[in-house]
Amino acid sequence: MCKLHAGAEVDGGGPDVSKGREILPANVRPTHYDLTLEPNFENFTYKGNVTIELDVVEDSTSISLNTLELSIHSTEVSDGSSVVASSPELSYDEDSQTTTVRFDKKLPAGTKSRLTMTFSGELNDKLAGFYRSSYKDARDGTTKYLATTQMEPTDARRAFPSFDEPALKATFDITLVADKHLTCLSNMDVASETEVESEMSGGKKKAVKFNTTPPMSTYLLAFVVGELKYIESKSFRVPVRVYATPDKDIEHGKFSLELATKTLDFYEKAFDSKFPLPKMDMVAIPDFSAGAMENWGLITYRVVDLLFDEKTSGASTKQRVAEVVQHELAHQWFGNLVTMDFWDGLWLNEGFATWMSWYSCNSFYPEWKVWESYVTDNLQSALSLDSLRSSHPIEVPVKRADEINQIFDAISYSKGSCVLRMISKYLGEDTFMEGIRRYLKKHAYGNTQTGDLWAALSDASGKDVEKVMRIWTKNVGYPVVSVSEDEGSKSIHVKQNRFLRTADVKPEEDETLYPVFLGLRTEDSVDETLTLSDREMNVKLPSLEFFKLNADHAGIYRTSYSPARLEKLGQAAKDGRLTVEDRAGMIADAGALAASGYQKTSGVLALLSGFNVESEFVVWDEITTRVASIRNAWRFEDQKIKDALKAFQRDLVSDKAHKAGWQFKEGEGHIEQQFKSLLFGSAGLSGDQTVVDAAFEMFNKFAKGDAAAIHPNLRGSVYGIVLQNGGSREYEILLNAYRTGKTSDERNTALRSLGRAKQPELIKRTLDFALSSEVKEQDIYLPIGSLRTHVAGINALWQWLQDNWLTLQKKLPPGLSMLGTVVQICTASFTKEEHIDAIKGFFSERSTKGFDQGLAQSLDAIKAKAMWLERDREDVETWLNARGYLKKDIEGKL
Repeated sequence: MCKLHAGAEVDGGGPDVSKGREILPANVRPTHYDLTLEPNFENFTYKGNVTIELDVVEDSTSISLNTLELSIHSTEVSDGSSVVASSPELSYDEDSQTTTVRFDKKLPAGTKSRLTMTFSGELNDKLAGFYRSSYKDARDGTTKYLATTQMEPTDARRAFPSFDEPALKATFDITLVADKHLTCLSNMDVASETEVESEMSGGKKKAVKFNTTPPMSTYLLAFVVGELKYIESKSFRVPVRVYATPDKDIEHGKFSLELATKTLDFYEKAFDSKFPLPKMDMVAIPDFSAGAMENWGLITYRVVDLLFDEKTSGASTKQRVAEVVQHELAHQWFGNLVTMDFWDGLWLNEGFATWMSWYSCNSFYPEWKVWESYVTDNLQSALSLDSLRSSHPIEVPVKRADEINQIFDAISYSKGSCVLRMISKYLGEDTFMEGIRRYLKKHAYGNTQTGDLWAALSDASGKDVEKVMRIWTKNVGYPVVSVSEDEGSKSIHVKQNRFLRTADVKPEEDETLYPVFLGLRTEDSVDETLTLSDREMNVKLPSLEFFKLNADHAGIYRTSYSPARLEKLGQAAKDGRLTVEDRAGMIADAGALAASGYQKTSGVLALLSGFNVESEFVVWDEITTRVASIRNAWRFEDQKIKDALKAFQRDLVSDKAHKAGWQFKEGEGHIEQQFKSLLFGSAGLSGDQTVVDAAFEMFNKFAKGDAAAIHPNLRGSVYGIVLQNGGSREYEILLNAYRTGKTSDERNTALRSLGRAKQPELIKRTLDFALSSEVKEQDIYLPIGSLRTHVAGINALWQWLQDNWLTLQKKLPPGLSMLGTVVQICTASFTKEEHIDAIKGFFSERSTKGFDQGLAQSLDAIKAKAMWLERDREDVETWLNARGYLKKDIEGKL
């Protein structure tokens, strides 16, 4: 029910739908929880009791709170001095996931109340709430379990009765009851440990009580119970530990541990704010749905995102671990100390933590040049998703709990961080960070909306930040800026329009005018002040000989030049007049604009072929990405065209790959390692026989027991190359590598490669394997993902999804995010209108609740490819033919 006028009695029997949100009634507000939980690993259940201290805001005869898949055994309501109801009436609303407690005696506004419940639940296998995670005992191979949590976004209610909304902050006293040999962890440090009689088994156990937390949101609560070992560092002001299960080598946590201690110190200084908790624990969880979760003082991770072995993992894995650790630590302030008031502000958490992880990573590892790769990573991820009609604004209206998981995507993370990068460039980094400090200081332990951040940045800079930035966060999409030239007046004309990958923008979709920071690069300088706020404008230049918009690609838009200007910029790139970011961003823009009809694909192919003298990894990363996107769009076309595109890729990279080589020396640079790996994989997977032979040579040595035969930087490429060119023998060897790999990274690389095999019987084995007990639910996407690299795999994926729909729904509940991921993997690689019809037909008879947005994005992506092919099918064939690619022996070594 909606909140009534102040002072009126509130029934509380239904959700408050103010602002269109389904939220709890506001008649009471939690201030403190006292929660005790006891897990049972024999039958995977747990018992709990919770006492919640409440402020009564309005006269009330009911209290509504969130519960999900819990059994409530007893309930008591008191007013501080006496029991109001010892067995009140309970009712449950499954749709809103709320239990309402009704009683006769009125709780007067302005008083205190206490709600006590005993309950039980399942230690589920859904990777949500209070759940179980399994691992193999290293000594005897038996399956062992630990209990852990994942509360974000709305699964605290699955663990215990709670007011499960981010704005309803409270303090928590947590007690965990467990066998004496088990480790118990929670957000705070241990206050006491006592021996107690177990309510579940009757034997003696320990009760570990933790100190009271600061005010915090329910989604940040965490507890872990299990056999764990740890390493510790005391080089930061408070103890920092990395925990893992006994089957893992805890020494592999050293990199993350040392990085965490340095990062916490760095953030304290950057934010001028002390980390407020007495310890920081980071735990590698064997079963985990996301990459990591920023629980305050107790961060949980996928094993592969926390534990890192220098000897068996490559440079890209190291960078991923660093980014994840620094991302989660940034949340300890931005998200945990200051929290969005509701989930439409998710980007405040995720966008900032993403930006901050790159900012800190650049400070710690300047030789990694992460801001260069930001252009090909975060920016392109954001621009790709946001070019679809089914995208959403950064500040996305969220009404129901089952909608929230779908916005943990490239808009909230990547576009959010790109907006912050843009505003940091606009204000200057020092001013931007001063605004962040003021924001954290003013709102510590509270909740905020986006406007609070803009106000703090305005206060620090003296500029009206909200006026500029609200357009970017409140509206979906971004513009393409078209550039025309007038030689006579030495001026350029720039015009902005909504950009859609499907190239079918309707007038009503093109009404937003963005403040576009043009970042005009000329021979001598970059003009960062030039802003396009209207539909179009003229800009006078000293000369038209050389200019480029969006210097370093800090702006969130595409730039469309004439073919002649694009050719000149290609030459400017060769002449060293463009930065790495400019070169990579220009290629990305050209590729995206060709895919949407602003330019011809032949022009992009010509542009890419002119970059053969390029020397930078980040630019080559974007070159190979754009070639891959063309090949993917042409996946269902005639074989001769596909072979010609493959040969074009081989021509681009082969010489470069041969010169770079595939030997790695001690102390070789981080970027150079990634560059060699990229070139080796791109050449080998496009059929370069020298590289293919080298891959098989390494693989055969590996198969004979030489574990060091394949360098970690090349492992994924070698596996992919031999499966693409091999058969059952190679498949069996990789299956064994998955089963026997010593680290999660080694095992995941093998699992991720299986789908490269094209033989029908091996495709079937891969799909069956994905649903077998050997693959954890969190990893289902790994073996099926590489099936998208060939037509047989794409068709088999779609059939598999249809045949196994009920099984997939059961294994991957729609309310969680993994089912949507699988649906996108199984649908988005198609390229024709008839594919859209088939997908729509299948889902028209089934509920798409929980993944409807992801499905719409898949359909949009297919439509965009279908329209691209319709426009440029002949254009690409003509270009390939003119350059001899349709006449060569394109299957042989070139």
